[in-house]
Amino acid sequence: MIQKYLVKVRRNLHQIPELGTHLPKTQKYVCEELKKMGIPYWCSEKDSGIIAEIRGRYEGKTVALRADMDALPLQEQNAVSYRSRHEGCMHACGHDAHMAILLGAAKILQEERDGMHGNVRLIFQTAEEISRGSEIAISNGCLKDVAAIFGLHIGNILGKEIPTGTLIFPRACCMASFDKFIICVKGQSCHGSTPEKGVDPVNIAAHLLIALQTIQTREISGTASSVITVGKITGGTQYNVIPDQVVLEGTIRALDETVRQYIARRIKGLAVAISAMFGGSCECEIIWGAPPVVNDETMAELAAKAVSDLFEPKDIIEDFSIPNMGGEDFANYLLEVPGAFFFLSSSNEKKGTDIPHHNPTFNIDEDVMWKGTVTFVRIVHNMLQIEKK
Repeated sequence: MIQKYLVKVRRNLHQIPELGTHLPKTQKYVCEELKKMGIPYWCSEKDSGIIAEIRGRYEGKTVALRADMDALPLQEQNAVSYRSRHEGCMHACGHDAHMAILLGAAKILQEERDGMHGNVRLIFQTAEEISRGSEIAISNGCLKDVAAIFGLHIGNILGKEIPTGTLIFPRACCMASFDKFIICVKGQSCHGSTPEKGVDPVNIAAHLLIALQTIQTREISGTASSVITVGKITGGTQYNVIPDQVVLEGTIRALDETVRQYIARRIKGLAVAISAMFGGSCECEIIWGAPPVVNDETMAELAAKAVSDLFEPKDIIEDFSIPNMGGEDFANYLLEVPGAFFFLSSSNEKKGTDIPHHNPTFNIDEDVMWKGTVTFVRIVHNMLQIEKK
């Protein structure tokens, strides 16, 4: 019964993807579902986030469950009946499924509230893709009196070779920090036939691009995983004119906060030094995203044990020791309270759901969504005493 509900909700939300912090249609849909269930909720004045609470009959702990709501600026290429109706916008990271899974758990737990010792806080946050939603939710008090928090990610983020329906509960760091850097290299424009009359920012940018990689290969231990990627370079308008400036934009990923901070400092230092060496200057900005996602070992173990009697051992992975270099702003919650972020694989080659995230043909295996809902429910059962009526 719950599976049909999950698919319906997920497909409805998939059709109305929205970006960033302003998600009016998504917010309205989620609120309407909460209202049908009789669950009280509060809408943020800072964004489209929602905080709801299932209040148990008896006193006890408060456990928080979180789902992200925002989509990506992609044009969907899936030929499905429920494809995005919003031009240039798509749920290509599974957030539509995350909301459906959490609403499904809410539906079950609301029916059990009369026997519940404690409360369940439901957090529907915006702007995970730009790493701002969790900060806003925290500033709104979503973690007040919360004993633990749990979240999940569906898809093939940990590898498409992991069979669909597999649950993964990492015990420690499971995802990297993610930050953005923007370097504006400034030179002096002149004609391409007389480069000696100017300062070439393209040349500076080329040297800088190569030098940035030496931070990893020559300054950081090979055992300390990190990534420095320049994904965008812009500059110039004519093939025979040296431009005034060139802009490089990229990302920093690290599994350790000390390494994260070191890389940021060195990017700035190299940018300034190399620009000066060739007679130019630069402006370097680090746009901080989120720290590494580090699970509380006790909470990760609790989450895994919560469903150990429901699924076969092959369907549960607890010793996943290779963190993903993708980022997740769920990390900010884990800095405040104990908790765990777990994964639900939906990689199914036959169904075409083994496509990477952030791809215009990304999709999920809807048949495994119920496992996410059941895991949330079982975690609450283990954290809060539930008296069956």
